[in-house]
Amino acid sequence: MERAIKNFLSQESAGGILLMIAVALAMIMANSPLAGMYQGFLDTEMQVRVGSLDIDKTLIHWINDGLMALFFMLIGLEVKRELLEGALSSAAQASLPTFAAIGGMVMPAAIYLMFNYSDPLTQSGWAIPAATDIAFALGVMALLGSRVPVSLKVFLLALAIIDDLGVVVIIAMFYSTDLSTISLIVAAVAILGLVGLNRKGVTALGPYGVLGMILWIAVLKSGVHATLAGVIIAFCIPLRAKDGSSPSESLEHSLHPWSTFIILPIFAFANAGVDLSPMSFSDLLSPVPVGIALGLLVGKPLGILVFSYIAVKLKLAVLPEGMGWKHIAPVTVMCGIGFTMSMFISSLAFVGDAAAYGDLARLGILVGSLSSALIGYFWLSKVLPEAADSKETKQGELA
Repeated sequence: MERAIKNFLSQESAGGILLMIAVALAMIMANSPLAGMYQGFLDTEMQVRVGSLDIDKTLIHWINDGLMALFFMLIGLEVKRELLEGALSSAAQASLPTFAAIGGMVMPAAIYLMFNYSDPLTQSGWAIPAATDIAFALGVMALLGSRVPVSLKVFLLALAIIDDLGVVVIIAMFYSTDLSTISLIVAAVAILGLVGLNRKGVTALGPYGVLGMILWIAVLKSGVHATLAGVIIAFCIPLRAKDGSSPSESLEHSLHPWSTFIILPIFAFANAGVDLSPMSFSDLLSPVPVGIALGLLVGKPLGILVFSYIAVKLKLAVLPEGMGWKHIAPVTVMCGIGFTMSMFISSLAFVGDAAAYGDLARLGILVGSLSSALIGYFWLSKVLPEAADSKETKQGELA
């Protein structure tokens, strides 16, 4: 049993499977006699107070503002590594996924606004279908095992990373309200301290952790979303030390299992519980869920394909070696799995007077993401060559 568990956790698809289990569990609890317990658990008040510093939030806010800051730190570490040494380290490597990511953000937002242009309250959700869930998308692709070429995985990873970087910018620019000048000044001082540590070549993670905690609290109190602190901290941690070691990669490897097997499943469980009982069929076909679902399922692949095709035709980018459009197309559908990032943006977009649209938004995300996962998986499985071991098995059966 222990060996089976270790084998499961070592698989790339494990994270996606755990996310699906968390979603299913949340939906079951939200639509059963356990709904009150589920909601009461998420509404539990948790307070941390030191002198005049008081952080008093519900459990779901601690998850979305606190745990997700660690997830965004991991994204920042991955982005920095890919920009400096990986799949985005040269113009030739970064050009196609960059154009693809831009198209994959613009088109879904446009489709969403087509359905919601007349309602000022729902317009704020335009960025919800613009996001791609790296863990979920790679998890679905990993179900196809060795049949997936490395170049195709790199393309999806690079596209999703640029997409997430774009989402970080969107959150900073469009989902920050009631800014506190004092908190922003404290955050600026903390950032200067982090940059100073980097410039001095400090490789111990402790000092970055102390200043990072100060930065997170300051950003939390500033009105800018606290998760952005995670990205800033990640960019300040050195990628390479003088002795050749990598503090950044060391932290990335440490955070990865926590993010995959604990943080993201907890986030999914806390945010995916949609109570369907008060919804009618007309609610399901209302502008918010339809705009989100079509934005993910149609807008994502259409935007990625159109922008990629134009970039290749204008010789601004080239397709991955050995790959054609028949391989790229199903991967673009997988990019419509917006789940984690879309849920996160939804929690920022629909607040205050628009809070009533939250459940409809989450429903649209679930429908769009699940549809993209299923269609993308089966489409890609049809265009990829069969695995060698599968061919041998069939030949053995024929013999």
